[in-house]
Amino acid sequence: MDEQDVLGADYESIRLTFEDDAEGEVVATLVRRRAPGRKAVLYVHGFVDYFFQAHLADFYVERGYSFYALDLRKYGRSLLPHQTPNFARSMSDYFPEIDEAVRLIREENDVLLLNGHSTGGLIAALWADRVKGQGLVDGLFLNSPFLELNVPAPVRALVGPLVRAAAKVRPTMVFPTGVSESYVRSIHRDHDGEWDFDLAWKPARGFPVRLGWLSAVMRAHRQTHTGLAIDVPVLVMASARTARGKNGDVNGADVVLDVDDIARWSTRLGPHVTCVRVDGGLHDLALSAEPVRKKFFTELDRWMTAYM
Repeated sequence: MDEQDVLGADYESIRLTFEDDAEGEVVATLVRRRAPGRKAVLYVHGFVDYFFQAHLADFYVERGYSFYALDLRKYGRSLLPHQTPNFARSMSDYFPEIDEAVRLIREENDVLLLNGHSTGGLIAALWADRVKGQGLVDGLFLNSPFLELNVPAPVRALVGPLVRAAAKVRPTMVFPTGVSESYVRSIHRDHDGEWDFDLAWKPARGFPVRLGWLSAVMRAHRQTHTGLAIDVPVLVMASARTARGKNGDVNGADVVLDVDDIARWSTRLGPHVTCVRVDGGLHDLALSAEPVRKKFFTELDRWMTAYM
């Protein structure tokens, strides 16, 4: 049943229900803001995240796109008390809610842009590759997609087999290195940023990274690096710079992912990929400082005008 969303009267929330998993009941939440016409965009958030970027919806609605966003199972609006936050054993676990969201959107729209951020960008790319040839989406926009772990290659080579082996036995075991809180502190208005969001759904210290999830991400990375065949135009955008370490400058850089890895692996997504680097951009480019944000939206608008 549709109901008013936490973002206010312009937004509706639609609860999607799915088969129970090992933890019990599973739901996802589709947030909707309508615009006149028959074009739409579907937004998929990242890890330790949910949809709250109302100004992103403003951008699309102003261009005649009805805006939809998924809070995936075990995230944000969809997180239930009995569930392990943000946990999945495979990135394909999220395909059912994307399938259902796209089915509902396509009932009312002729054009659909899929927009994924960070881990949502990885999931969206894999999903778009899976449904190639079916005409379900017309374009794919990835905002700082999670196409590689942000650790040195020797560390990945050493730790990867250990994680895969341990994940088979103890998938919910917590990986000792978690998510840095510097990024959330840099964007939340109660700390060093300008944005307001629910710190219960997107906590500064994140949620624990579990072995089963990490193994699933690495498996998805191997699939992506082998090469996908997404058959619609793809736009990949990332910051121009990565900041590392506790003393790294979190302003104007991606502190979560290696932006050079994003650019490198974007070429494996399909035959028609545009890659744009945004000087001064944060990990979520839409949350960058206003002048940078303006550049980000200008580039996105240019690409949409050309290909959508």
